[in-house]
Amino acid sequence: MKPKIITTMASYDRQQFTSDLIAGVTVAMVALPLSLAIAIASGAGPEKGLITAIVAGFLISALGGSRVQIGGPTGAFIVVVFGVIAEHGYDGLVLATFMAGLIMLVAGYFKAGSLVAYVPEPVINGFTIGIAVIIATSQIKDLLGLSIAEVPAEFIGKMEALWSARDTLSGLALAIGLATMVLIVALRRVAPKFPGLIIAVGVTSAAVALWMLPVDTIFSRFGALPSTLPMPALPEISLARITELLPSAIVIAFLASIESLLSAMVADRMSGGHHRPNAEVLAQGWANIGSSLFGGLPATGAIARTATNVRAGGKTPVAGIVHALTILLVMLVAAPLAGYLAMPALAGLLILTAWNMSEPHKWASYAQARVSDRVLLVLTLVLTVFADLTVAIGVGVSVGLALRLRRRNVEMEKDWVPPEA
Repeated sequence: MKPKIITTMASYDRQQFTSDLIAGVTVAMVALPLSLAIAIASGAGPEKGLITAIVAGFLISALGGSRVQIGGPTGAFIVVVFGVIAEHGYDGLVLATFMAGLIMLVAGYFKAGSLVAYVPEPVINGFTIGIAVIIATSQIKDLLGLSIAEVPAEFIGKMEALWSARDTLSGLALAIGLATMVLIVALRRVAPKFPGLIIAVGVTSAAVALWMLPVDTIFSRFGALPSTLPMPALPEISLARITELLPSAIVIAFLASIESLLSAMVADRMSGGHHRPNAEVLAQGWANIGSSLFGGLPATGAIARTATNVRAGGKTPVAGIVHALTILLVMLVAAPLAGYLAMPALAGLLILTAWNMSEPHKWASYAQARVSDRVLLVLTLVLTVFADLTVAIGVGVSVGLALRLRRRNVEMEKDWVPPEA
């Protein structure tokens, strides 16, 4: 359960610090627009994404069981967070996140980190693709610049509302969103080590500001971003509220644990390291408690940002700490500039993020899997999109484990591969 930073500090040197410094700043430039966009898509204020990236990102790196894990708000939580805020208000989300942190501390103490291996892969793939579908459709309004007072959370109602508002489509908004997506893809291919996300979003947002285009920005919708962290405070706690929010807290804890451990596995494969699963779960617990005390969002290890850290040369948890401190510095010094970021540009960024989450390069292998795995994947996907993530996970895991019990003669984990970043 010992944090990796303690192990790595024994032989830490100036060369490692230089690599970690460069990697940390690079990852911060990737995490900055993503954190803002994820918070907005979750139904929260954009500043909540920055708070989460700073507080939770710092704690995940300082206390975690991986050398290179980068933590913060992730796309996987958008669906859960949006639903909790809609049903229980933002204060309900803060309490649910606090409770999820406590649940993960207990799970880590009892060494439950290794249990991730028993979650069937088709369930993970199914709800990941389902979440990607929900994220992408949630961004259609801003990508097209549609005028809708309120978009329903329920999938079919959302699509009906978007279709009914088709006459309000803004060509300028669509052009900004598409240009951002093209720039992101082009920069990834031409200069993969560059922080293409912040460059692409920055360029198209600058065009909106310089030419005073009639396109929504963070400032026009949410006002000025704060330039300091809020004071920490305990959420309002009562027995009735705890009972009401317990299911949401369990889902948050489950998702945070699963995604962080999958991300750590991907990092191990890329860097040749070995993470400590129980230390990682404990770190996620402290990170979510810390984020909730500052009014932030649920957090976990972020696969894409962790992969970026490894590719940028990150060697130890110091890179993750640098990433969090860099975002804090941007918040303190340049918060007004973030207000100029265009909403269609952030929408384009999230749609590409959703596409990458769904891992289209693996769809052919999913189609060739055994019939029971295909059914389980589709079942989880459909329940995620049309029902509820809690139901999808519960039903998917139950059915998946039942199928495994029927196949006792088949080795369970031989074909298990963690998702790519």
